Formats: sequence, structure tokens, C-alpha cells
Amino acid sequence: MMYDEFVGFVKSIYSNKKFIPLHEPLFIGNEKKYLNECIDSTFVSSVGKFVDQFEVNLAEKLGVKHVVATVNGTTALHMCLLLANVKENDEVITQPLTFIATCNAISYCRAHPVFVDVDSDTMGMSPISLKNFLLDNAEIRDGVCYNKITGKKITACVPMHTFGHPCRIDEIKKICSEYHIKLIEDAAESLGTSYKNQQLGSFGDLSAISFNGNKIITSGGGGAIVTNDENLALKAKHLTTTAKLKHAWRFDHDQVGYNYRMPNLNAALLCAQLENLDIFIRNKRETAYLYQSFFNDIKWAKFISEPSHSKSNYWLNALRLKEPSERELFLEKTNSSKVMTRPIWTLMNKLPMFKHAFKSDLSNAKALEESIINIPSSVRL
Repeated sequence: MMYDEFVGFVKSIYSNKKFIPLHEPLFIGNEKKYLNECIDSTFVSSVGKFVDQFEVNLAEKLGVKHVVATVNGTTALHMCLLLANVKENDEVITQPLTFIATCNAISYCRAHPVFVDVDSDTMGMSPISLKNFLLDNAEIRDGVCYNKITGKKITACVPMHTFGHPCRIDEIKKICSEYHIKLIEDAAESLGTSYKNQQLGSFGDLSAISFNGNKIITSGGGGAIVTNDENLALKAKHLTTTAKLKHAWRFDHDQVGYNYRMPNLNAALLCAQLENLDIFIRNKRETAYLYQSFFNDIKWAKFISEPSHSKSNYWLNALRLKEPSERELFLEKTNSSKVMTRPIWTLMNKLPMFKHAFKSDLSNAKALEESIINIPSSVRL
């Protein structure tokens, strides 16, 4: 009965569509206009006015000094790690409850993820777990943090804002500063979310944002590196453009670079999408309120609301089932009724490539993995 009631409610708020996806893109603004301008200009690749314009517009939106657009969120995160000087065999502290891109980017640097637990209410990195891990395992030698157990340098920390809800990023930032660890925000899912009146993506030494097809605004792909450090921004732009030295006709490169720059076509889409971000967030927060009201009288699940001191974009709405054993049946019943639902990610430390990673107690992450389900979250027309 609980499945039928939920399915009926979701269909009612999404105008009884035959199929209700988890999160679909919406193009209601200047997307076609800007795309036509881009095509007419013939600058459809990584050189063009829309790339520059998007970087300026996003920086203004986030209240930061510099944005460098990239081809996707994973490349942005990879570049953030390189800019933070993460080297082969270094350790990078992160959370096990995250999308695979977080750990993939760490692995691209030939570094090793170290897993600390998440908080149950935010689903993001727990500052208490982080601090306890460092108290037990870290030591500072000549201004550099090392893992006493493995002997490896702990270079960076990558918390992820799960489903657009902020972790306690200010506390994490303070801890990282105390231990001389670079803070890199994985803000892939959290564009437009604020915490203590500050935009997510603006807390870290560096941050990465995603504009994948399922994100709150999208260019089909796309990502961004965010920083207030001018030198890091200049280096990011240089390295993401194959490390090519400026010259009218010569092809000279001064180091190994990456073809990570965003094409102008994608940036044209994003310029239009960004213009409607506030509308999208307002709509999604209204949807979250409807879900919250529905689940106030429901005993079998709890709707995940924004943490205190935050204004969330509610990118993906989530439920926590009271009985984890019901999860598979819930997923089967809803998806067979053409209401798309999905479980949260498998914990990273359970995957074969990361099963031997150094980790702390992960009790909260394990409990969330067993009980969290994402439910339809698209902007409702």
C-alpha cells in the first residue's frame, strides 16, 4: 500500500506524466538563441565568447574571483587535485559515500583515497570523524602532514556536498588549515546552495562543479574549477588548454597539459541555463516542501531536509527508509510503475579498486548506504 500511495503522490505533483524521470534537464530560456549565435560565429570549440562570459557569470554568482570552465566535472576535480600539488603515493582524505568521480580523480593522480565517515544528517563528510582520524593518525613534520601509519603525505581533503546539501564545510576548512591540508570542495551537485550565507564552492582552496545532463543546470557535459587564487586560476587555464604558450602561430608547450577546456557550444547552453538557476532552485525547493509535507504523516520513511544554517538547491531529493530491508522492493515497485527511483551509491571502500584503502570507522556511511533512496527531483512545469 505504501508504494501505491507514494507513486500516486509523485504522479500528481508531476502532472500525471506517463514516465517520471529522476532528474531531466529543462530548456526554457535563451538556449536556442545563444546556440544559434555560437553556430553563426563558427567558434564552436574551446575558443569563443560564451566560454569567457560563462566564467565571468558563474564567478559573480558564487562570489569568487576566478572560474575556469572544463569539459566535465571529473576533469575539473582532477585539475583541482593537480593544482593542489597532489602527487603519486600521496593520500587524499575523502568520504566513502560519494559518486565514483571523486575517487577516480584521486586515482588519476596516482594518489590514494583515505575514507572518513559522514554525518547522518548532511550525508557529507563529518568534521568529527575527520578530526578524530587526524588526531589518531597524523603528524606534522616541517609544515607537512603525514600519516604516521602509512608514512605517506596527506596532501588534500575532498568533502562532497551530497545531493546538493552542504556538509559542515566551515568546520572542515578549519581542521584542514590546522593540519596544513589543501581543501578541495567536490561541489559537483551543489550549485546554488548556500551555507551560513556563503555559496558552496567558495569555501575551498579549490572547488569543482559539474554540469552533467542530470545536474541542476546543464550543457550536456561541462564542469568548472573555482578558486580565489589568481595564480592557481592562471595555471588551471594554462594546463587545461594543453599547456600551450601564447603565440600568433607557433605550437609550443612548456609541460604536459590536458585538453580539458569547455567547448563554446556547451558554454552557450550554460550561459542561458545560469540565467534561470534561481527559478530552478525556487521550483525545486517548492517540490521539496511538497515531499516534506507528504512524509510528515508517513511512518515508513523520512524525507531528507536541508541541514541547519543552509539553503539547499535540493538537487536530488532523498528518502531514508525506516526498514532498510524494504529498499529493493520499494525500488522494484516504483520503477515498475514508471516512477524512477535509485539507491544511493555503493560505498567506495566496497569497490574492488578501493577495498584496501586506509579508512576510519564508517558506521554512518554504511547505515545511509542501506537506507537512502533518491526520488524524482526535476523542475516541475
